[in-house]
Amino acid sequence: MAGHSQFKNIMHRKGAQDAKRAKVFTKLIRELTVAARTGSPDPLANPRLRAAMTAARNANMSKDTMERAIKRGAGGSDDTNYEEVRYEGYGPGGVAIIVEALTDNRNRTASEVRTAFSKCGGNLGESNSVSFMFGRSGLIRFAPEAAGAEAMFEAALEAGAENVESDETGHEIVTQPEDFAAVRDALEQKFGPPAFAKLAWRPQNTVPVDGSAAETLLKLIDQLEDNDDVQTVSANYEISDEELARLTA
Repeated sequence: MAGHSQFKNIMHRKGAQDAKRAKVFTKLIRELTVAARTGSPDPLANPRLRAAMTAARNANMSKDTMERAIKRGAGGSDDTNYEEVRYEGYGPGGVAIIVEALTDNRNRTASEVRTAFSKCGGNLGESNSVSFMFGRSGLIRFAPEAAGAEAMFEAALEAGAENVESDETGHEIVTQPEDFAAVRDALEQKFGPPAFAKLAWRPQNTVPVDGSAAETLLKLIDQLEDNDDVQTVSANYEISDEELARLTA
């Protein structure tokens, strides 16, 4: 399945880093606020808010902090106007990268994203310059203890999932965009809240990178993810587990 290892690499590496970053709360609070503002403050009627709350809980955000962010968005007490912006470009090794951001200042965010690409040997491109290499998919991940591989496989396929893969790190379920909410809700009812659930850019093919190109690529992704405005970074790279372990040691 094209892009599977890349998704696992991103999720595992990001999970380890976010636990060390206080600024992850800034991103989550921003997403909670925007989700509540653009939809219903009731998570049962707002899939985006429900996903944001799951991510916040997984990051150990307190219930009070979540509720304050949701109230700010729903009540309009926060007058900051966040825009959803997407940037596309190429990183080291010819890797295609999509950056999604929530920003209150397009010029600032564009400048910072462009600088990150430039410093790491990449190039920021025009809109749709690399998105044609990706497909939009629902991505749901459960911890390994949530269920056995066979039980997860059967439940996910019955709910309408496109693909299921399980290993010692957990279960990864892929859906079509239009089936994402139904599959997520069915699995959550059966196995509890997922560790991750979101629509994501899934590469149709991957580019193998190693050595200095892989090292610089991960540095670029780190710099992008460190930006408070950046919500997600998707890329079509493939790094072996051995190389990834060496680079992140």
